[in-house]
Amino acid sequence: MSRLVVVSNRVAPVKQPRAGSQGGLAVGVLAALRDTGGIWFGWNGNVTERADRAPDIQKAGRITYATVGLAKADYEEYYFGFANRSLWPLFHYRLDLSEFSRRYYDGYLRVNRYLAGQLKPLLTPDDLVWIHDYHLIPMAQELREAGAGHRMGFFLHIPWPSTQVLLALPQHRNLVRALSCYDLVGFQTETDCNAFCEYIRREEGGFVGENGEVRAFGRSFRIGAFPIGVDTADVADFAAGAADSRPTQRLRDSLDGRSLIIGVDRLDYSKGLVKRLEAFEQLLEAYPENRGHVVLLQIAPPSRSDVPEYQEMRRELEAIAGHVNGRFAEFDWVPTRYLNKGFNRRTLCGFYRVSRVGLVTPLRDGMNLVAKEYVAAQDADDPGVLVLSRFAGAALEMKGALIVNPYDTEGVAEALQQAITMPLKQRQDRWRVMFEHLQRNDVEHWRETFLASLAAVPTPSRTAEPVSPS
Repeated sequence: MSRLVVVSNRVAPVKQPRAGSQGGLAVGVLAALRDTGGIWFGWNGNVTERADRAPDIQKAGRITYATVGLAKADYEEYYFGFANRSLWPLFHYRLDLSEFSRRYYDGYLRVNRYLAGQLKPLLTPDDLVWIHDYHLIPMAQELREAGAGHRMGFFLHIPWPSTQVLLALPQHRNLVRALSCYDLVGFQTETDCNAFCEYIRREEGGFVGENGEVRAFGRSFRIGAFPIGVDTADVADFAAGAADSRPTQRLRDSLDGRSLIIGVDRLDYSKGLVKRLEAFEQLLEAYPENRGHVVLLQIAPPSRSDVPEYQEMRRELEAIAGHVNGRFAEFDWVPTRYLNKGFNRRTLCGFYRVSRVGLVTPLRDGMNLVAKEYVAAQDADDPGVLVLSRFAGAALEMKGALIVNPYDTEGVAEALQQAITMPLKQRQDRWRVMFEHLQRNDVEHWRETFLASLAAVPTPSRTAEPVSPS
C-alpha cells in the first residue's frame, strides 16, 4: 500500500486535542494517515523574518508531521494577499471585495514553490500525494517541475466559481492550467464540476468526457464531485453524551422552556450573518407570538481579524444584534445572544441537540459541515429542523431541510416560523432522511472514495505547460 502524503495550508498540532475538538478536514486526514502511515505537511502558523530552511519533523505513531514557518513578506502576499483577498472573495462571488495584485500573485507562486521545495526531499517513489484547498493550487505544478512523478490529487473545499466570475481574475488561465498538473481534481458538488468543465470547454477548447476525463493544456486528468461528510457516529455520540453536560444544562436552564434557534459560523462575510439577523428580526416582526418565546444563539468566533473587511463586518454584526435586542427585548427575555468566541465540537454538539432550529444561511459555501453536524447531533425522538441556504453545497444532499434563499429575509422568516411550529412526526420524517444519508456518506466515505479514485489513476507521463509569474 502506498504511503499517503497530505499537504494543507495549516497542519493540526502534533499533540492532538481531546476528542470532539477537531474539525472535519483534520478528522478525515488523521484517520487516513493512521491507516496507511504517512506525512502531513504544511505551514505551522509561525511568521518570522525569514522562511525556514528545513521542515520541523515530529512523529506521533505512524504519522510524521513536517511543518515550516513563513517569512513575513510571504505571509502578507501569499496568505493575507492572494489567498484571502483575491481567491477567497472571488470564489465566494464577492467581486466587490476582491483585490487583484501581481505582487500578491507572485508571492502566492513563490510560497507554493518554496513549500514544494521543502516537501520534495521527503517524498518516496510510491507516495500518494493529496493536496488541499485554494492556498495550494500550484503545488502539483511546482512538484512536477522539481521532478516529482507521483500520483497527485487535489481537493477544493470552497466553491468553484462560474466562468464569468472566474474571468475577473487576471491569472485565471494560469490557475486552471496549474490544476491540470494533478491527476485527480475533486470538488464538493456537481455544480462546481460543471462550472469547471464550462471553463475548460469555453475558454480553453478542451475535452470533457462523461467519466470525468479532462484533456487540456497538453494533459489528461480526472475531475469528480466528492462531497465531504462529517464523522456522523462520533457527532451523534458527542451530542448524546453532552446532553446532560454542564454547558448544555446551563444553556437549557437559561432558555426556561423557550425554543432555541442556533447558528454557528466563523465570522466571515460568506456566511450571511447580517442577512440572518435581519431575517430573525423579520420573524419577530411578522410573527409577534414568538416574542418572549424564541431565542437566537449566534456563535461567531473571530476569523482573519487583520483583514479590514472582517473588522467592519464584526462592527456591523454587533450593531444589528444590539438593534434587535433594543427593539424587542423585555426585562426577562433577550431575543439575540451573539457570542464572538468559539467552543469545542463536543460542547457545540450538546448545543445543537437542545436547539429546535439549526439556521445555516451562507451566501455561498462549498459544503458547510455545520449543517451536517446539526442533523447528526439531533435526538431521534424529538429532532430539530434544519433551515439551510440553497447556496451551500450541503443543500444538494440535505433533502429534509427547509431550503431558503438567504437574500430573501421574509422568506427565511417564513421558513423559521414553519420550523418552529412543525409537528413532531414531520420533524422526525425529515430528520430520518438526512441522518441516514449522513451515515452512508460520512467523512470516512469521503476520504476512502477520493483516495481510491486517485490510486486508480495511472502514474502521469506528461507535464503541463510552465506557468508564467504574471
